[in-house]
Amino acid sequence: MKAWVKWLVLGILSVAFGLFVLANPVAASVSVTIMAGILFAAAGGFQMLVGFSDAGVWSRLVGLGIGLFMLLLGVSLIFNPLEGVFSLTLLVTILFAASGIARLITSFQMRATAFFWPMLISGALTLLLVGYIGANFFEVAPGLLGVLLGIELIFNGIGLVVLAFFLRKIKARLRG
Repeated sequence: MKAWVKWLVLGILSVAFGLFVLANPVAASVSVTIMAGILFAAAGGFQMLVGFSDAGVWSRLVGLGIGLFMLLLGVSLIFNPLEGVFSLTLLVTILFAASGIARLITSFQMRATAFFWPMLISGALTLLLVGYIGANFFEVAPGLLGVLLGIELIFNGIGLVVLAFFLRKIKARLRG
C-alpha cells in the first residue's frame, strides 16, 4: 500500500471516530478521564521507582512525593471517573482562560500590526467560551471533554486527508 493511501485511510478513520465520539460525548469524557487516570498512575509508579534510585535524600523524597501524588491522582480518576470529568473540565476551563488572557495581552503588543484584530478577537472569543462554560458548568462539564476530543479527531482527520493528497501530488511532481 502506498504511503499516501495509508495517511488517507488514517485520516478517514480519525474523522469517523470523531463523529462517533460526538454521538456520545459523555461516554467519551468518562473514557478520557479513565485513560488519563491510567496514564497518571503509570507515570506516578515510574516516578516512585526513579525516586528510589536517587542518591540525594531531598531529591529522593521529592521524587517519591511527586510519584505518590501522581499515583493517587491516577487511582482517583480511575475509580471516580465522573468526579474526574468535572475536575478535568475545570482544569481545561482554567487553561482556556489563561490562553485567552495571554492572547489578549499579546494582541495589545501587536497593536501597530495587521495581526492585532485577529489576535484580539481570538482571545475575546476564548474568554466568551470560558464564560459560557463557567455559567453552565454542571450542564456542560459531563460532555465537554468528549466534544473537544471529537472535534480534535475530526480536525486531525481532515489534516491527514489533506496530507495524503499533498503526498500523492508531490510524488507525481517528483516523477514527472
